[in-house]
Amino acid sequence: MKLLKTALIACSTFICQIAAAQQYSSWDSLALTPPMGWNSWNFFEGKVSEKVIMDMADAMVSNGMKAAGYQYLVIDDYWVGGRDRENKLFPDTQRFPHGMKYLADYVHSKGLKIGIYSDAATLTCGGVTGSYNFEDLDAKTFASWGIDYLKYDYCNAPEDVNTAFCRYYKMGEALKHSGRPIVYAICEWGQRKPWLWAKAAGGHLWRTTWDSRDIWESKNKDLTGIMDIFNQQEGLANYAGPGGWNDPDLLMVGLYGKGSSSSVNGRFKGCNFTEYRTHFALWCMLDAPLMLNLDLTKMEADNLRLLTNKYLIGINQDELGKQATTILRKGDIQVLSKPLKNGGIAICVFNRSDKPATVNYQIKKDLNIWQPVNAFDVWKEKETRKAVTLESKLEGHDCAVYILSKAD
Repeated sequence: MKLLKTALIACSTFICQIAAAQQYSSWDSLALTPPMGWNSWNFFEGKVSEKVIMDMADAMVSNGMKAAGYQYLVIDDYWVGGRDRENKLFPDTQRFPHGMKYLADYVHSKGLKIGIYSDAATLTCGGVTGSYNFEDLDAKTFASWGIDYLKYDYCNAPEDVNTAFCRYYKMGEALKHSGRPIVYAICEWGQRKPWLWAKAAGGHLWRTTWDSRDIWESKNKDLTGIMDIFNQQEGLANYAGPGGWNDPDLLMVGLYGKGSSSSVNGRFKGCNFTEYRTHFALWCMLDAPLMLNLDLTKMEADNLRLLTNKYLIGINQDELGKQATTILRKGDIQVLSKPLKNGGIAICVFNRSDKPATVNYQIKKDLNIWQPVNAFDVWKEKETRKAVTLESKLEGHDCAVYILSKAD
């Protein structure tokens, strides 16, 4: 809290926080559950275009992802062409020939929402024009295009937390006054502990780590694999809830080493399906935003079934909005528990080892759940009434997910 207090004092624009919070009560309702969608980074990067976004929108509708709850299509870095004579941003005219309003209208016609990217500095991570000192103008421009979501990065900006808070707060205020509800994703990478201050800056979600790579676990301190990111989520559950979410970065599911950023230009070939399945299950338990970045037009059937699993999505989108916490850790087996709005509990039994394991936990004794429960196995889609134990045979890096409900 010292970081937040220091930032509030240092930032001259932060006067009337309580009044602003009351005035913008509807602002907090923009992300009552974690956002679900797709982002152009990793796979398309600098090749993102009008056609790519339209193709992804078409695929999201036709393959059942929209029906499963996915709704945002976020254009990441490299879309900017520059500023015009009135200092308004405009897109790259070759890759977005009809402009952003045209593209937003197309996405909206599919019943989906569109997001865009900028940076709290003069240049983005990719070296194109950012929004620093043009926050009000850019927010109004995004609103005029029909943008529904802004990912706001922090490349080329000062490192101190005070400046970070002030810059993010300024854009948050600009979005609130833009005339359009726009979900605000703060992409600060976690070094300045944004879970302590990002919601006060107007954020609906905030990155907690560096960019994820399409690798299970990295032994290189300069790379963050899925497990490196998962480990960093311990202790953050109390900072997330309806209206504001911890964001452990994009889902790597289905990339299989494709995309120069996710694989660091081919240095590794991604994960296997079992690891992707566990990755998705853990992110659902963590109430993480479910943002994909693979080519939706070329999805493998098993990945599509996984990503549209109604039980896992139901856990992630549960209205109670309680992030899972670890309730048991024995050797390489970790058990996470997530309370649900209907009084149920989601349980994930996770084998961290690369070796197979057989687990057998007594629900009362080991998990400290005392009421009689029915246990629904998400993978098998089978319920055991008045279950006494949870038994699983897990492959390396595998998990089992159960939904426990009160037995009659």
